[in-house]
Amino acid sequence: MESIFELKAIQMFIDTCHQSWLKGWNERNGGNMSYRMTEEEAASVRPFLNEKTQPRPIGLRVENLANEYFIVTGSGKFYKNILREPENNICVIRVDETGENYRIVWGLAEGGVPTSELPTHLLNHSIKKERTNGQYRVIMHAHPANTVALTFLLPLEDKAFTRNIWEMITECPIVFPAGIGVLPWMVCGSSDIAYATGEKIKKYDAVIWSHHGIFCAGPDFDTTFGLMDTIEKSAEILIKVMSCGGKKQFITPEQILALSEPYHVDIDAQMLS
Repeated sequence: MESIFELKAIQMFIDTCHQSWLKGWNERNGGNMSYRMTEEEAASVRPFLNEKTQPRPIGLRVENLANEYFIVTGSGKFYKNILREPENNICVIRVDETGENYRIVWGLAEGGVPTSELPTHLLNHSIKKERTNGQYRVIMHAHPANTVALTFLLPLEDKAFTRNIWEMITECPIVFPAGIGVLPWMVCGSSDIAYATGEKIKKYDAVIWSHHGIFCAGPDFDTTFGLMDTIEKSAEILIKVMSCGGKKQFITPEQILALSEPYHVDIDAQMLS
């Protein structure tokens, strides 16, 4: 390997950021993304890494992520620039052996630090790694307009959001059968929002931050991006339906639950009660 950009995970990370920018989800420096690298990926790019950089505190402890490597967007960096200048806008970090500190080992060539939401990302990576036996590796946070708009219109409750979103597109209960978590408005970048999101992420793959955005987790880039895309499309349909006078018909609870068997998903019936 002659360049770190030959690594497929780096290529997918950059492309996913660009696709998110094209969707209009990441205005200015809004939103962030992280990817937990495999051991093989980390080993393949080690010649390009500088392991002697200054350690920085995470602000919390993630013991099960000790010595793991992550690709992360930079704080204050604009998504529109990632495709053109990835070395200045993203980075690779390594969590130390204690799970309390990290080092920037590649990237942010013109200076900077990882996203201000790094504690939230790492805590939720820690939870998803444990809950999925290591399968989940991607976390995305973005500001899709229709999803955010619904936080001004619907009750800020898991059940209310889930049912309304499920009723719009047949795919929704298949794609996220556990539903969607919802948090009240909180200060972003804080340990409070990190822990609150962590409690929701134990059950859900998508957590809405009221009047702010959405936080999604998944095993790979396509699945995680697809989850956010599906929720935002359903939110857009719901906004249009509400603006045209409201629902006259919808997918019924019985019809939603009927999707469980043919699609081999465990749709949470409690969301429909």
